[in-house]
Amino acid sequence: MSDITLGTAAVPLPTPPRTPPVLVAGPIAWARNNLFSGWLSTAVTLALGYLIITRALSFVDWAFLNAVWSVPGGNQTQACRDMKGIGACWAVITEKHRFILFGTYPFDEHWRPALTCLLFIGLYVVSAMRRFWRKELALIWIGTLTTIGVLMWGGIFGLSFVPQERWGGLPITLILSTFGLAFAFPLSILVALGRRSKMPAIKMLCVLYVELIRGVPLISLLFMASVMFPLFLPDGMNIDKLLRAQVAIILFAGAYLAEVVRAGLQALPKGQYEAADAMGLSYWQKTLFIILPQALKMVIPPLVNTFIGFFKDTSLVLIIGIFDLLTAGKTAIVEPAWQGFGVEVYVFVGIIYFIFCYAMSKYSQGLEAELNNRRR
Repeated sequence: MSDITLGTAAVPLPTPPRTPPVLVAGPIAWARNNLFSGWLSTAVTLALGYLIITRALSFVDWAFLNAVWSVPGGNQTQACRDMKGIGACWAVITEKHRFILFGTYPFDEHWRPALTCLLFIGLYVVSAMRRFWRKELALIWIGTLTTIGVLMWGGIFGLSFVPQERWGGLPITLILSTFGLAFAFPLSILVALGRRSKMPAIKMLCVLYVELIRGVPLISLLFMASVMFPLFLPDGMNIDKLLRAQVAIILFAGAYLAEVVRAGLQALPKGQYEAADAMGLSYWQKTLFIILPQALKMVIPPLVNTFIGFFKDTSLVLIIGIFDLLTAGKTAIVEPAWQGFGVEVYVFVGIIYFIFCYAMSKYSQGLEAELNNRRR
């Protein structure tokens, strides 16, 4: 700090702020401390950098520079086969993207499942906004899901009826994951509370449900729902295969989410329970307004991790003949003309899964950071 003399008084002048040296703070300092801290670290960094750069350049050549984006109408896949694996054949996506996304849904009606996917995405966006976390959000869900049902089935408002057997692709994946997690989450809260109940009968039933469901793979539940469950139905009664698979996913997801919620309930300090009791709150008032909000806030990462896992596990419905997104992608390359180009299809399907899973992950990180800031 420098001084300036005015008459007999010295007035101090503020010193302008100085940035720290680049070797102490910043990206150069971080790289020096973490990537080039010694000769061994430097060697490993250079070797990994070389491998990453060479592989990245090879991928760019395969995916973009040497890729075939479309094929002439008469040549079919000859242009792709002439590349002999040097470049990607994205023409299979150009030709089969409708089948991959919408399955065997009538071609002329593809605007209906496309609009369904947009409605689902819009519903996710609205539900993620905190200003919509009111009672009206339930009405938005009911209205949107009703509209989705009308679009997919049809039969009214001049829409042709499309049976569930013709559904497939991305709408099936979104339907199974959305309905599955929407019903499994409240079920998991009830089961988690039941496992901590002081009533032995309720506690025993909840423990039996969780241990039984978690003790078997999801594939076995889907098989039972598809093959064995109809054997116990009365003659002439048949429940839709998609509904049976949906129930199996709800039960399976509910058991796993229940353990995550129970972990949050157990991690909550005992003083919160005692303070709520001291205020004279009833059990449900204490649970809904004091305990659950804090417990769920603590387990946001494992909750979202479970959500992401079950979003991807919906692809297992292929074993019971339901055309989800992954199954539709596999079926798209069954045609002899397109066999041998499965990598491109799986990359396309993987990108779609990644977009949804990454969005859930980033949203959970932002929500957790916001809630932690408010708590501090």
